[in-house]
Amino acid sequence: MLKRLLAAVLVGLCASTAPALAAPTDSNTVRIQAAFEFSSLDPTRSGYVFTRMQLLETLINVDDQGRLTPGLAASWQVSADGRVWELSLREGVRFHDGTALDAQIVVDNLNLALGKPSVLQGVPITAIETVGTTGVRISLSEPYRPLGAVLANYSTAILAPAAVDADGEVKALIGTGPFSVYEITVPHKLVVQRFDDYWGRKAEVEYASYLTGHRAEARVLQARSGQADIVFGLDPASVPMLSRLPNLEIVRSDLPRTLALKLNAAYPLLSDPRTREALSLAIDRLGIAGAILHAPEAATDQLLPPYMADWYVQDVQAARDLERAAALLTELGWHKNGEGLLEREGQVFELDLITYADRPELTSVATAVQDQWKQLGVRLNVNVTNSSAIPAGHQDGSLEVALIARNYGTIADPLGVLMKDFGSEQGGDWGSMNWSNPAIQHSLQRLTAESDPERYHREAQQVARAIHAEKPLIAIAYYVQQSAVGKRLQGFRFDPYERSYFLNELNWR
Repeated sequence: MLKRLLAAVLVGLCASTAPALAAPTDSNTVRIQAAFEFSSLDPTRSGYVFTRMQLLETLINVDDQGRLTPGLAASWQVSADGRVWELSLREGVRFHDGTALDAQIVVDNLNLALGKPSVLQGVPITAIETVGTTGVRISLSEPYRPLGAVLANYSTAILAPAAVDADGEVKALIGTGPFSVYEITVPHKLVVQRFDDYWGRKAEVEYASYLTGHRAEARVLQARSGQADIVFGLDPASVPMLSRLPNLEIVRSDLPRTLALKLNAAYPLLSDPRTREALSLAIDRLGIAGAILHAPEAATDQLLPPYMADWYVQDVQAARDLERAAALLTELGWHKNGEGLLEREGQVFELDLITYADRPELTSVATAVQDQWKQLGVRLNVNVTNSSAIPAGHQDGSLEVALIARNYGTIADPLGVLMKDFGSEQGGDWGSMNWSNPAIQHSLQRLTAESDPERYHREAQQVARAIHAEKPLIAIAYYVQQSAVGKRLQGFRFDPYERSYFLNELNWR
C-alpha cells in the first residue's frame, strides 16, 4: 500500500509538461476542504473529485438548470430514430502532457468506461466508433434519452493515452482541464496547478489543494481559523456562528439532493404500503428542516425538487398527522402496550436504522425521526456507521431502514438515476429495495425512448405519483449545501450538479 501511495504522488508530480510555477504556498493556493475522500485514480470510481478540481473534463457539460452544454464535444446530433448520436470534438484541445485530443482517444476512453462499473452500464450501446479524426459515433439498440446527461457524468471523463496502462488500469491523471496534477496522495490530498495551455478560460490562481476532512467539527474549525478558503458541507448548526465572522461569507445553495428514508419493502413490518404511509405521516418535516437544517422551506415529502418539474407533483403537501398515522396502524392490528410501544401478536414494532456521519446533519435527523416515531409507538434503533453499509445491506438483504442523502443530479437528467433506483424489483443501492410495481418499471423503460415532451411529462407524473403514494422511500427534506468562503477570494459560485468547483473563475481580492 505504501509503495502505491508513493507511486501516486510521483505520478502526480510528473504528469504535466507545463512550465514550472513557484511552489505552492498559502498565498498562492486556494485551500479546499470537503467530506469525501477519493479511493482511486480511476474516474469511474473517484472522478467526482477530479472533475470538481478541474483536472478532467467530459464530452458534454451541464449548466445550473440541468441543460446540456458543449464540453470537449463542441456539438452533437441525434438521428431521427434516436439510435445514433454523433459528436463533433472541439478543436485545439491538448492534454496536460501535450497530446492532442482526437476521436480515437475518446472512443478508447468510452469503451474502457463501458467495461467498468460506470453510468454507461445499462445504456443500450452497440458500438462506439470514430468518424474521421474529430467525430465520434455512438450507436444504440434502442433510443436512450438520458445519453447526453450520461456523457456529462464524471465516470466518462476523458484521459490521455499515457494515463492508462495496457490492462486498462489508470496509472496517472492526465486530462484536459484548466489544472493539472501537482501532487496527489490517495485517499486524502490533491494539489493541482494552473495549466497555461488550456483551451478555454484560463485560471488566474496558481494552485488549489483539496483535503478530505471527515469530521464536521474539524471542517468548521478550518473555516473559522482561515486555514481553508472554501469549506463544503458545513454542519447547519455551525452556520449562525460562522456567519458572524468578518473573514467569511456563508453561501447557501439548493441542489437536487434529498434527505430520505430508504425502506426494505420486503421486510415483514414494512411490506404494507399503509405502514409506510403511517411512518411518513408521523414525521415532523417542518420541525426537522427548521431546527436541524435551518431551512424550513426545505421540508418535503417528494423525492425530486419543483424545478425538476416532470417529476414533481404539484397537488400534494407534506403535513404531520399522528392521528391518521395511528389509525392506519390500528387497521393493521397494531395496539400500544403498557410501555407505549405498538404490539401485534406479541411482536413489538421495532426497526433498525443505519446512517453515516459523512454528512453531520444525518445523525441529528435520525435522532429526530427516532423520537417522532416513538410518539407513534415505534421503537427505532439508530446505528451510525460507514456509508458503504447501506449498499452492502441492500445487496445482502439485511437492511431494514436507512437514512440517506440521495443525489438526483448525479446524472443531469434524473431519469438516469431513477432508472437505477426504481427500474427493477430489486431497486438500487440508494433507491427502492424489494419494491415491486411492474407498471412503473415499464414506464421508466418507455420514457428512455420518449421524445415528445408532453407525453414524457404525463408519464413521468404517473411515476412520481406512484412513488409518492407507495413510499418505497420516504422523503424528509431537500438538501441545502452550506459553504464557507474566505473573503480573500472572489468569483466563487456553486454548481448545483456538483460537477465543478469553477476554480478557473476564482481570483484574489
